[in-house]
Amino acid sequence: MSIKIDRETLEQVCKEIIEAILRCLPNAYRGTVYRIGGPPEMIAMRVTSGTIDDEKKAITWGFPARSDYTPPGKPWSEYRDEPGHPLEAMAWCVERQQSWTAEDPINDKRSVRLQVAGVGDDCHHMEPVVVSKKALYFNNNVTSEYPENFEGKVLWQDSDYVVVAVIKIHFRPKTIKIDGPETKVINGLSRALGTELLSYQLRQQSVEAMHRLAEDRLRSCNIIADSLRNAITKSGFIFSLIKQELGFLRVQWEEALLERSEKKEMKRDAIRALNRAVMAAAGIAEKEKRVLVDIQNKVLSLTLPPERGENWIRMQIEERWETLIHKAPFGDEAAGEIYQNLGKLKKSLYLGRDPELLASYNSIPEGLKREWVDLIYTNMDRIDFQLLDRLIQILQETSLGLPYQEKSRKSLIGLKGLAENIGQLEEKTNTVLRQVLNGHADVTTSYSLNNKIA
Repeated sequence: MSIKIDRETLEQVCKEIIEAILRCLPNAYRGTVYRIGGPPEMIAMRVTSGTIDDEKKAITWGFPARSDYTPPGKPWSEYRDEPGHPLEAMAWCVERQQSWTAEDPINDKRSVRLQVAGVGDDCHHMEPVVVSKKALYFNNNVTSEYPENFEGKVLWQDSDYVVVAVIKIHFRPKTIKIDGPETKVINGLSRALGTELLSYQLRQQSVEAMHRLAEDRLRSCNIIADSLRNAITKSGFIFSLIKQELGFLRVQWEEALLERSEKKEMKRDAIRALNRAVMAAAGIAEKEKRVLVDIQNKVLSLTLPPERGENWIRMQIEERWETLIHKAPFGDEAAGEIYQNLGKLKKSLYLGRDPELLASYNSIPEGLKREWVDLIYTNMDRIDFQLLDRLIQILQETSLGLPYQEKSRKSLIGLKGLAENIGQLEEKTNTVLRQVLNGHADVTTSYSLNNKIA
């Protein structure tokens, strides 16, 4: 089984995701979405491709050149990894469910053009779009129908997800890095695309199941499905991207603030000490040790606001340590050191607004510095347009001196514009829904209006 959506709807959904990425990422200029078909063929096929102009105003749709993935597409047996065949980034994304970034195209070992014709591809990033098996199969175990890789292992046998599509975004030369901020944006949007594709499939299945009901109920179901898709799914992932951009700004700020501070390595030193403590502990299974070490290392990439980050550490790390200390033979001195390092770890989350560090940082005016810190460390529970407006204004200040502040400013401008459009869409959709549910509007007219809005 795979995602089954009619061609027109699938193309429109993919165009929306491509447009969001191209408008949000300043150096992205072309995007393509590939559909991964159902087993056992697992045909990878282009759905749509768009190229944006230099002014980021207009997008031209259509495939720039023919490839093996042009309809009818390419089956799994032809693009999987196996001896004697060129390595493909598509195979990596599909089999491993991991992204592939070609930051140096001339040395990209998975560039088919480079291997076959000796010509490098553009700088690009490819991201798999995954969907939960439970959501797709309704808890029925049917993974055995999936094909095997070259080593004879059934695809995704040990994963909770299946790949339903792959997103490929081209960038201008030397503007994309492995695990760079742009890749995180694409990753977030790929998850949103997976959710949206699944919601469309569920809607389609609901429509088929309700075919025996009255026509007015069927039309009402379509309106509600569209409303949920536009008002919840899109606003949700845009809000997630805004919070992610705020986290990236906090990382930049803390690196600048701590550049010459003796507290610069506080977080990393605390994690190293905790990792050494757990690995040296007796009476604890190696697997349990490794799980805790992996969780502790994850703090290094955590970009939550301090209060939420501290709560995360409490639930994910500190509670595990409390269990281990009661179970394993830790002495009072060793336990004391563990709790001391846990305290340092939590304290490191607040260094970005530490009064002493802020007082010693004289690169920007005092008033602007206080406002900047208040803004980036705000715990947002909804999209705050006033906060975004002020952040965008401050990011124009050259005295701030952050390495990626212009990129962040452009990203926030794009996300704010998308959020405003979604807000208008939600308001208009709710009006239509109230009219339909209260019997004050013709269902057919309302459905057409909602489609125009979307």
